[in-house]
Amino acid sequence: MTDRPPSASLDGVPAEITPAALAARPLLFASGEEAFVAERVLRTWQTPDGADAEWGDAVVAALGPGERALCALSFAAGAPGLAHQVTGSEHALRPPADAVEVPRDYQVTEFPTAEQYAEMVRAALDKIADGSLYKVVLGRCLDVLSTPPLVPGEIIDRLLRTRPGRYVFSVPLVPASDGVLPSDGPILVGASPELLVRREGRTITCTPLAGSVPRVADPAEDRRRGEGLRTSAKDLAEHAFVVEAIVHALKGVCEEIEYPASPELMSTDTIWHLATPIRARLTPGSPGPSALRLAQLLHPTPAVGGVPTAAANAVIADLEGDLRDWFAGCVGWVDADGDGEFAVTIRAAVIDGARLRLFAGAGIVAGSEPEAEVRETGAKLATMARVTGLP
Repeated sequence: MTDRPPSASLDGVPAEITPAALAARPLLFASGEEAFVAERVLRTWQTPDGADAEWGDAVVAALGPGERALCALSFAAGAPGLAHQVTGSEHALRPPADAVEVPRDYQVTEFPTAEQYAEMVRAALDKIADGSLYKVVLGRCLDVLSTPPLVPGEIIDRLLRTRPGRYVFSVPLVPASDGVLPSDGPILVGASPELLVRREGRTITCTPLAGSVPRVADPAEDRRRGEGLRTSAKDLAEHAFVVEAIVHALKGVCEEIEYPASPELMSTDTIWHLATPIRARLTPGSPGPSALRLAQLLHPTPAVGGVPTAAANAVIADLEGDLRDWFAGCVGWVDADGDGEFAVTIRAAVIDGARLRLFAGAGIVAGSEPEAEVRETGAKLATMARVTGLP
């Protein structure tokens, strides 16, 4: 890894490290207050033709004791997957108390525009009305050109200060050569609130999010919005599609699948979400699928795709084009025992030199209102826009 700080050696790693002390292009995945920070890249596994089961199993089989693969999978089947085989250690990550903000000028392009996005939602509602599909997630982007260029480490600092999501990540989307990551090229950063899957031994945990509403500053109105989401027939139906799909997929490899009858409320700084914690145990008698294999099995859930899957993916391709790339995929880690944790790649950005792209989506079901979906995606985009320093 290039420009690695002295503290990032394989011997004598400190118990705590701040983002300011990380490499200029950090490679990490944080869950809560703890982060796994890569200190040496051994190999990068890539597949330009789609991260299938065989590829995922080969990555895990190659891992030795103390090694992990930090992985990013893109949204669509047949799209790229990338895994950095690394050594590293757990750290308590804390942002610097005296972070210096660098003045920047920004050129921002919104696409599709709010008006165009509302038209996309209406087109999806027509498909839902004629029975072609039940749910589809549609997204939109902000492209940002910054002068001077943004620095990944600065964004990680802000993510840790604002914590728009529990799972903070930074994964270069370029392969290492002879154990060294290039000093340029795109890097995926973000702070996802959504756990796709966690494997700890034979225990499996998922916490899907679907159904959301923007938060507001007024406490009484904010509480009213949260309670309204909890009882919204439209949002409960959208959420149920996701839970049913995950449970159905887990039944093939798990037993003792448990989840509450009704979703819970979960909040970030800008959004109320409906969330359902799901717990299960791998079926006994074999090692069972690794965390990476489980991520491949579950992804993409209807939280980022739709129902039925094929019809929703066709609508996404038709209306969005190639907006997604690495967005709405999943990102996380797996070790040699098959344990690991993957989050859905939302509240994320791709930085490539002076250019930055942000993506946000909203689930469209019967009863969705185009203007409300514009507001929802705007609130989600605002989360990462603030993290980059946009006014």
